[in-house]
Formats: sequence, structure tokens, C-alpha cells
Amino acid sequence: MDSVVKQGMRIQFNEEALRFAFQRENGVLWKWDESYRPYMECKSGKIYFSDARRISHQAIHSGVGDGILSTYRGFENHGGEVPFEFQTLVWVENATQDVYCEWIPICEEGLKVEKIFWPGPMEFREPRDNWYTLLNNRQGMLIPNTWETELETPVFDGFFGTAGAYMPWFAQVREREGYLAVCVTPWNAGYQAEHPAKGPYTRVGIRFESSLGKMDYRRIVKYTFLSDCDYNDMCKVYRNYVNEQGRLRTLEEKAIRNPSVNDLIGCAFVHQGIKTFVQLDSEFYDPQNPEKNNHVTSFAKREEDIRYFHEMGVEKLYLHLDGWAEPGYDNCHPDYTPACEEAGGWKGMKSLVDTVHKCGFLFGIHDQYRDYYLSASSFDENFACHLPDGTIPRHRRWAGGPQSYLCGTQAPYYVKRNFEELTKHGIQLDCAYLDVFTCNEGDECDNPMHRMTRKECYEYRCRCFEYLLKNGILSSSEEVNDWAVPSQIFCHYAPYDFMMQKPGTPKQGLAVPLYNLVYHDCVIQPWMMEKVSEEEDYMLYALLNGGAPYLVRDAAYPNIDGAFDENVKISLEEQIERAKVVSVFQEKVGKREMLRHEFVDGNPKVQKTTFAGGISVVVDFEKQKYEIRED
Repeated sequence: MDSVVKQGMRIQFNEEALRFAFQRENGVLWKWDESYRPYMECKSGKIYFSDARRISHQAIHSGVGDGILSTYRGFENHGGEVPFEFQTLVWVENATQDVYCEWIPICEEGLKVEKIFWPGPMEFREPRDNWYTLLNNRQGMLIPNTWETELETPVFDGFFGTAGAYMPWFAQVREREGYLAVCVTPWNAGYQAEHPAKGPYTRVGIRFESSLGKMDYRRIVKYTFLSDCDYNDMCKVYRNYVNEQGRLRTLEEKAIRNPSVNDLIGCAFVHQGIKTFVQLDSEFYDPQNPEKNNHVTSFAKREEDIRYFHEMGVEKLYLHLDGWAEPGYDNCHPDYTPACEEAGGWKGMKSLVDTVHKCGFLFGIHDQYRDYYLSASSFDENFACHLPDGTIPRHRRWAGGPQSYLCGTQAPYYVKRNFEELTKHGIQLDCAYLDVFTCNEGDECDNPMHRMTRKECYEYRCRCFEYLLKNGILSSSEEVNDWAVPSQIFCHYAPYDFMMQKPGTPKQGLAVPLYNLVYHDCVIQPWMMEKVSEEEDYMLYALLNGGAPYLVRDAAYPNIDGAFDENVKISLEEQIERAKVVSVFQEKVGKREMLRHEFVDGNPKVQKTTFAGGISVVVDFEKQKYEIRED
């Protein structure tokens, strides 16, 4: 069997090489790279699909589509045959002409599979600018095949559901012919991409990883093939897909349940802290400069700041407060009360909150329900995440020193406990930031008391967001992510990848707002506003993305999270004026879909975004100018 043709879509299969090719009627041929051999990474080493002694293929016909089902049996381990068996199903859906690639476990006995690298990367070798790859590494990047800079391994190794992949898809376009690869089962999957300096190719493929030591369930990738398309079309196809799944929740919809969403749109964001306390056994402890490790700013001082902003004419403001509790920033979570006594205690904190509200502003706190510090009074390793081999991951990177990870099954209980304590002390919250949930991968736990898969972990994280929303508190987390959209109102940031690197670092591709082309009208995103050099001003990206402005962004840790000391110095008065411009624009477009992004006349230095209703903004990064248009 070498091909299937259905509704104008052809699937070609090379039985000897176990590689596929796909072609729509009148479209180009997309085929897996000739260097690719399907394989698995097992505890015993790499095993190729072709290592199976018994491989069979058969045609499959159903009421919804036709395809090719392959069965792989007869693998060896330690010199003898084992029962391990799996199938692959590659089929075309009649209604859409989409192609589905499914890996199906039948029997897992005999091999300890850790990763599966299938389906294969497409052949994509041609030194042309109009051949490009789209990756959802943070906000999004477009890599022409001729791009000068080598692609580095993305953050979190491109694992879906993390900062390295806000959305579980990638795409490639060649001369306006393209494909979109959507991972339908993304919870234990990621992408790997390769682009050498100057190309002339970019290779991107997918991997599926085990869950609690097993492959356990069917893994699916869906391919949509398009003609006369660009990256905007890819994003809109994906938006339609999530809408079809019932997972598109706009801010308009969210504001019906929580009207204060409307109050947050157009706010200038102020990110400040109260107490920093770096433990001696933290990797961030600085023995050469001990004064940097510990300091306290009073709640009264933060009140002064709020009054100053109000007097300076800031009309809408959101205060995000770090380190407000006695343990200090990133210490003792999830046991993070009482309010910092040196800074004024519960009385001082309530006075600050009251002042924020008297000025007509919004108030929220930093909190954390993943990092599980050994210094927490309630710490019990029985409730930390346990790996299938019985070990408990630990590190001591952050200020609080040694920690493990709290099993996500426990997080909703701690959120309820802690926020009820805040209510008892009269702390009226408008918003709350649950750190790292939308940035870091989902955790797994193999403790029988509270066994949890990554998919379930994401569900528990959303349950924490939903508790906040039910109590009138707008939910936030570090970054954005596809799985969190229904329950997340805003984030700390959703930057382009280059913004997290030291200014001047060569960019690994062209920055394109892939996430916002799908979800701009679903999640509020504040943007860095630093002028990092005389040649680059991040305020222009805030406007281009119709986001909220950071008025003050005090870094919790030096020289990470995109906070660097070498930026062009701007007075607070000038920052206020810049923030007003961005706030006013966000008021106009915050709840509008981003319809299109483009490089004006093909020039990456001049970019334009268009929002629903005909509002657009054009920014010139070379001249550092912008123009807002309302048609």
C-alpha cells in the first residue's frame, strides 16, 4: 500500500523508509525529510520503528475518512523478543481534508519508552527568504531559511504548555504554500527545531514524552495544508480550531462574569516589592554584597508612591505587590503570611490597599503555589511531587533556598486557605498573581495518595484561577498559555523571545505576534516599556500589540526576566507620559481581535497591526515613530 486519495488530498507512504508525504489537489508536495527515520528513545537506548520484526500495513475506511494503519510488533530487548506493540494511523478527514497522524500504544510490556519522535519533520531545504518557519517560542518568531543567526534550544526545550511554546503548534510556509501542525494531545509533547547560521534550512519536528513512566494514551498531530497563505492565516486557522473546541474565551465574555476586567484594561502597571530576604543557601545569595540580600520597603512608602502617581495625573493604575508577607519574596511558600511586620504588618498593608482604592486604582499581590519550600512550616515531602522512580526533585535557586514542588492536587486547598486569611484581615484584592503556573511545564506526581498527570496538573492550576474569579479577583500568572486562556485574565508579560536576552544579542528570527493573532482579545498583556538603547524602544512593541504599559517594573532578581541595567535612563515623569499613550490605545483595542500583522512593503523595520473595527497602528523601529489610524 503506497497511497490514499480522498477529497482531493493524497497521502503517499514509503513502506521501506516508513516516511509519509502529503499533497492537496493543485498544492505543493510536502514530504518528511529524507534523513528522518522514525524512532523511540527508550531506557535501553534508541530503537527505530524499523527494528520491529513484524510490520504490517492496511487500508482503513470509515464514515469520516480514509487512511493507513500500521502495526509494529516483534521488538527485542536484552537479546529477546518482548510483547511491546504499537500502531500508527495516518488518515485524511473527509470534511476538512486535514490529515491526522496518530501513535497508538497497544502493549507497553518489555520496553521503557521515554520519548517518541514521530511524525517526522518536513523536508524544508531551500535558501530563500520566502521559505520560513513559525515557532511559538514566547510571543512568536518567524525564521526565514536564510536567517543569519543559529537557532538555540528554546526555553523549556520547546515543551508545549510552557514559555517555550505558548501554543501547541508550529508551521512552515514556502512561497505562500504552507502547513499548520497542531498537537491535539499536547500535555506531554514538545517540538525540536534546528536552524544553522545562514540556513539554508529549518527543520522542525515533534516529540511525545512518557507520562508517569508510560506512553499510556493515543498521541495525535493534525496537519492543515493551505495555499496562498501567510503566518496570519495560520493563526486564524488555529483560532478557529480552539473556538471549535470551546476554548476561546474573550475578555468581552470574561467581563460579563467579572466586570472589573473593564477596569483593568487601560491600566498602567506598577510592579513593586516590600521585603527581600535571600537565604544563605540560595543560589542568589551574594556573600560579597550582603546588603543586596535583605531589605524592606514599608507599606507607608508604597502609599506615598501611589499618591504621587495620582497627583501626576495617572488615571488608571494597577499595583502588583511582591514580597508583601513576613517571610519575604519567594520564601516559605505556600505558608506566606502574615503581612510583613517590619513594613507595617496587616495594618500597614490594609492602609496601602485602602489608599490604592481611594485613588481609583486596582491592587493585587504576588503569590506562589508550585515552589514548595522546605522552610515552610507545613512542608511535608509526602505532598511534594514524586517521580515514578520515587525521587523528589529539589533545587535551591530562588531566594527561599531549598525547595521541591507542591503537587498540583494540593494547590487549590492552599489558595483557599491563604486567601480567606487575607479576607479576615480586610485586604480587599482586585487581582492576584499565581506565579509560574503559565510559564513552567505541568508537573506529574506518582504518589498514590495524590497521583497526578500533567494534563491534570493544568486542570488544577485552572481550578486555582477559577477560585479567584468566583471571589471577584482577577486571575494572573507569569506568562500566557493556550491551556489557561479560559481562566486567565492577565499576565506579568508575554514578550518576544529576544526581550528576555541581554540587549544587543542577535535575534534568532523575526518577532511576530503569533499569540496575539490568536488570543489578543482574550488575555490582557502588559509590555516592557524600556528604551534599551538609542536604536530600540520597547514602547513601540507595546503599541504594536495593543497591550498595557509597565510604568514601573522593579525586577525581583538582577539581570533575569528581561530586566537589565544598561537601559537608557528615562525620568519618571517621561515614563508617565509614555504610559499614557499606550494606556489610551489599549482602552481602544484591548477587547478587539488582532486581525492582521504585516511588515509594511516587506520591511521588518516598519510593522503594522490591524484590530477589529478598523483601528491600526504603524510603527517605524528605525525612526522610532508610530502612527495610530482609525478608519
